Amino acid sequence: MKIVIIQGAFLPVPPIRGGAVEKIWYKMGQEFVKLGHEVIHIGRSHPELAESELVNGARYIRIKGYDIPFSLLKLKWLDLLYSFHAIRHIPKDTDIIVTNTFWSPVLLRGNLGKRVYVSVERLPKGQMRFYKHVGTIRGCSPLIFNLIKKEINPKFDSKVSYIPNPVPFDVKEFNSEKKKIILFVGRLNKEKGLEILIDAFNKLDRSISTSWLLNIVGPHEVKDGGSGDNYLAYLKQISQSLNINFIGPVFNEDELIKYYIESKIFCYPAQNGSGDAAPVAPREAMAYGCVPIVSKLECFNDFINNGVNGFQFDQGSKQQSAELSGILFQLMSNEIETEVISNQAKLIVQDYSSPVIASLFIDDFKKQIKRNG
Repeated sequence: MKIVIIQGAFLPVPPIRGGAVEKIWYKMGQEFVKLGHEVIHIGRSHPELAESELVNGARYIRIKGYDIPFSLLKLKWLDLLYSFHAIRHIPKDTDIIVTNTFWSPVLLRGNLGKRVYVSVERLPKGQMRFYKHVGTIRGCSPLIFNLIKKEINPKFDSKVSYIPNPVPFDVKEFNSEKKKIILFVGRLNKEKGLEILIDAFNKLDRSISTSWLLNIVGPHEVKDGGSGDNYLAYLKQISQSLNINFIGPVFNEDELIKYYIESKIFCYPAQNGSGDAAPVAPREAMAYGCVPIVSKLECFNDFINNGVNGFQFDQGSKQQSAELSGILFQLMSNEIETEVISNQAKLIVQDYSSPVIASLFIDDFKKQIKRNG
């Protein structure tokens, strides 16, 4: 097959400026090549990256993109400009066009429209009705799969698919032992619940918390999806006197993996309305034996088994920081339980490894081609 992947307008591929979706599809493109398929990957240009290059058999084409704006309306406008440019690079003999952009599926019609494979990576907000002409609409979690079906006419249900997001890297061996570290990796955005995590850490008895470190890794700038300088300043203010490090963004894969390897606990306290569809960071952390603690958002239900390979707390509770603090205390004070759950967490790579998920995508692509004759 000839597969074209159209990435979004705001982050480059490979993910040298981060981005879970960019990381996933960069890895998937490489895996598709290993399976014998031709891949053309269209993404945002970047000064450090060539406008066109062949890497490990995949062709990368980079076009003008944009920084993430404050305004949602401006974001959609920039995505439209980018999408007009991106679709001009699609060869006519392409078999599958994978994209997570808002506008590309709308713009691609006729025979090309039937070849579009829309990958829905965030909670849909009414736009699915514009995609009824495409070949497939893929949800990255059972939650998204069901929400897509609610937005489209039931006669198009056969076009809706569910394939989970992968652990988008090969698990590597490092000579490093786990330390008393709690880790967060993600955008420093209000929707991620970082003030809840800090408050929960603050509620811990000092006899325990003083021997532990909380590392917060991720970008805070608006152009990278964060909530800006004022929010970072607020987080630092409420973290005074606590063992908390604000690391900043870490885009180098080996450097990021080192944080996962050294940490015993991974906390991702996403809040209601966060838009999280199938966060990748918890899966990455689990692959390296971090015990995940996440909220009870439905997007975690397909891979977190509460009390078995991780824990969940109720983000809708007025006492959520106290509940989170209790789970942290349970793990921080019981090394045996933490190790048992850590070993269970590592098993995520059996079902969510990149080669496994890539094969599921290829099967889905073949079904789409067969369906459209």
